[in-house]
Amino acid sequence: MYVIVVCSAVKSSTRTLTHVIPSQGRGSVSAVTSLGDDVFVMRFNSQEVEVYDADTFTLHRHIAVDRLGQSRLVACPNNNCLYASDYNQCNIHRVQLSGSNAVKKWSVASCPTGLSVNIAHNLVVACRGSNKLQEYTTHGSLVREICLQSGVTDPWHAIQLSTGDYVVSQRVTPGVVSVVGVDGQVIHSYGQSQTSDVGQMKHTSSLAVTKNDYILVADRGNDRILSINRSTGCVQELALSVDGGIQGPFGLRLDESRGRLYVGEFYGQERVLVFDGVRL
Repeated sequence: MYVIVVCSAVKSSTRTLTHVIPSQGRGSVSAVTSLGDDVFVMRFNSQEVEVYDADTFTLHRHIAVDRLGQSRLVACPNNNCLYASDYNQCNIHRVQLSGSNAVKKWSVASCPTGLSVNIAHNLVVACRGSNKLQEYTTHGSLVREICLQSGVTDPWHAIQLSTGDYVVSQRVTPGVVSVVGVDGQVIHSYGQSQTSDVGQMKHTSSLAVTKNDYILVADRGNDRILSINRSTGCVQELALSVDGGIQGPFGLRLDESRGRLYVGEFYGQERVLVFDGVRL
């Protein structure tokens, strides 16, 4: 069932843009993640990952990964590695971030998109083409496969919540974000009606989840980031101040240790926008 809550009386403080990583003609951002003092940016159909300093935002190196195509990224602090999904070849690339940047590759189900690392430090892959979630160890062994049931189609990104359930974004219109159990059954779905202040989602893509299980959603079709309060069901637009607005938010990374949100743009200037003071 859908959970629709109107919460217009609740006001959130505005977070101001503090830094920008420009495109400089390198193309649309398909993914952004961070680990320690590094920020990793992937652009569409690129064969390398850009690595920026998280304090100065200077580009200081590249990581070459062959045949990535349309890729998404996530970094794992426990295993000190970077994962990249290859949508077209149905592979996962694991890059060791210390030493030689050794790359391991393994096959997954059809059309892997969003990636996340769960509470067991395993990799969770949203497989759009097969409508399932797959969980792998850092060495590529399949731990679990969740076949998504009625009410969830076209999964784009999935993150495990503290309850053990998974929040899943769906690339459908109107947009829907659902919470599913390990059996693939829908527990809650968050969508909007015309009576809600935020209206309908459109082409939801990346997600981020706070330690308190607040859910952030890149609502690409509406050029905004939404916040979902799991305890109340309240859905709000996150107040982010950008001259000209956010243009097609696609990549999303919340670094709670810094109180920082990274937003990668699909359209327009194709920037990575950096907001500090984001604490939910």
